[in-house]
Amino acid sequence: MNQVIRLPDEFYILATASAADESRVLKQGDSFGIFDHYGDVLQFGLGEQGIYHEGTRFLSLLEFRIGKVRPFLLSSMIKEDNVLFTVDLTNPDVYVDGTVALRRGDLHILRSKFVWQATCYERLQIVNYSLFPVELSFAIRFDADFADIFEVRGVKRERRGARLEDEIDVDRVTLSYLGLDEIIRQTRIEFSPAPEKLTASEAVFQKVFAPKKHEFFFMTYSFGLNHRFPVRRPADVALHEAEQALESYKGEECQIHTSNHEFNGWLARSYADIHMMITETEHGLYPYAGVPWFSTVFGRDGIITAWELLWIFPRVAKGVLQYLAATQATKVIFERDAECGKMLHETRRGEMAGLDEIPFDRYYGSTDSTPLFIMLAGAYFARTNDLEFMRSIWPHIQRALQWIEVCGDLDGDGFVETMRHSSHGLVQQGWKDSWDSVSHQDGSLAQGPLALCEVQGYVYAAKHAAARMAAVLGLVDESRRLFDQAERLRVQFNEAFWCEDLSTYALALDFEKRPCKVKASNAGHCLFAGIATHEYASRTARTLMSENSFSGWGIRTLSTSEVRYNPMSYHNGSVWPHDNAVISAGFARYGFQDLACKIISGFFEASVFFDLYRLPELFCGFPRREGEGPTRYPVACAPQAWAAGSVFLMLQACLGLAVHATESKVYFETPLLPGFVEEIHIKNLKFRESLLDVVVDRSFRGIGVERREGDASIVIS
Repeated sequence: MNQVIRLPDEFYILATASAADESRVLKQGDSFGIFDHYGDVLQFGLGEQGIYHEGTRFLSLLEFRIGKVRPFLLSSMIKEDNVLFTVDLTNPDVYVDGTVALRRGDLHILRSKFVWQATCYERLQIVNYSLFPVELSFAIRFDADFADIFEVRGVKRERRGARLEDEIDVDRVTLSYLGLDEIIRQTRIEFSPAPEKLTASEAVFQKVFAPKKHEFFFMTYSFGLNHRFPVRRPADVALHEAEQALESYKGEECQIHTSNHEFNGWLARSYADIHMMITETEHGLYPYAGVPWFSTVFGRDGIITAWELLWIFPRVAKGVLQYLAATQATKVIFERDAECGKMLHETRRGEMAGLDEIPFDRYYGSTDSTPLFIMLAGAYFARTNDLEFMRSIWPHIQRALQWIEVCGDLDGDGFVETMRHSSHGLVQQGWKDSWDSVSHQDGSLAQGPLALCEVQGYVYAAKHAAARMAAVLGLVDESRRLFDQAERLRVQFNEAFWCEDLSTYALALDFEKRPCKVKASNAGHCLFAGIATHEYASRTARTLMSENSFSGWGIRTLSTSEVRYNPMSYHNGSVWPHDNAVISAGFARYGFQDLACKIISGFFEASVFFDLYRLPELFCGFPRREGEGPTRYPVACAPQAWAAGSVFLMLQACLGLAVHATESKVYFETPLLPGFVEEIHIKNLKFRESLLDVVVDRSFRGIGVERREGDASIVIS
């Protein structure tokens, strides 16, 4: 009898083809575009290309043609700051009556586009480099399917809304869709100059191009709801505003430059991707998780990204904390996996979320977001000494602690368990949230409620952080109680989770309190949280860096020795940059900076194989092969915020760097430089009223201050 394999996760991303050939991505605010290298939007492969706004695809086709043929691609690039996408094209040979009327390369076509304030701006520049005038017909085809992002991901709907009558003017087309949620979603396409022919699906231009003369054509694609569209801006004004918005971030954050040109490329791309993913919300800055599938607020992703950026750009952490505090659950809603005091997992906009066809309009199905919130609050206070802000979110911290103690510990055994209440929610609610991510040694899936190892570590660290904040607020008894709880948890955890025969911590305890005795990267998060004993931390680190776990590029989510290991799986053998960054920080916490340097070296060498030095959400966990790059994962998001932020936490781990604004000190604890750099310049490191520019130099084995403002000092140990 043949066994039938069923995939129980109804929100699994369907991959009908590989996305290994990277698309070009633009994002700003709640809008993003995914284009091919020509600057077009075409539906092939995964079918994810398009321009999206608030969870809906507002443009599903955008195709430029010379006559009836596609031009030749010369180059395609995103500007280093991620604002502008430019494509250089030329014409193919054009035959008339069997002879070449226009030679290949006579025309230069430059397409440039950017996204700003719910509008995509495009400029087309055409130059005729032949010796004679050229009469040319070119066309732009377009369409809007108004598909919800979950439809694009593969979720089938029983019913959809209806396309409304198209509105066509001389230089403008408006495409409209009435959703089942009674919201009219509209795409308005405007042309300047007006085309010779305009329909609901195509604009056709016919023009004579004189030799050496530059001709310009402008298109805007604006996205509106219920006949309300963004304010129309001239393209040059909009571009200037977009560039200025990014410059404002650069003035605040710490800048890093090194002696290695390629490492600088990875750093520059990471800065640019973080700037692109950061979104201004009503509660402050928030890094959206990833394009295309997760371009929205995610609690866990936002917290980890903010932690990665905390030493260089702490305002992101403040925005994340403010947003999550404002959206903290205040009542029990089982279909949202919401309980009082619990922190958000994700929020979605779009028709399907509004109709409850998916539970993610505001969804709370993550066990770790709540303790991570408290951890980040404590780390933010240490980094900034922002006592006023800490006072403002202290009630939210108290409610989060209450959730941990009452709702999180389902059976009263001292551990926080994962349990789904929603019939449509996530089965697994740790960071490895795919349905098959938690198993026993024989490969059988563990049955919940599950106590994940890293969640216990986060709870331990959260109680320590809350205890320190309570002490600052003068709540001495509360502080003592939290410290005592944390230490009891540490002892209990090391007794229940340590697997002597594996030299690592169990991935989880199942509903019978049986340990899931598999070697997984989750154990490294226990070092990050500080719950591990020094002996167990040392042994866990060696296990994670063994050949079975370390691929040569990074630490796998699951060891090759495990039954469920699959290098092409999402969570059972793949390699994730953020996972490795967190583990690196854990290594540094216990004094293993040499291992942190080995991890960042693997990812640096991987980065040169990825387009634009952009690390994706994850890649496959195959062993490293000489002379080859990492194997791409077919549906990985790129850019992904916590992947982009990983380099900063990895570098911080190597340097043993910690900023303590409460003391006006920057600590370097047993710092090491990765082998691929000789010198690192850290500029504009701000805290309180102080500022430092620091250089770390291998040749003199020293750390020097190049500029100092205020009373900041450096401590090297």
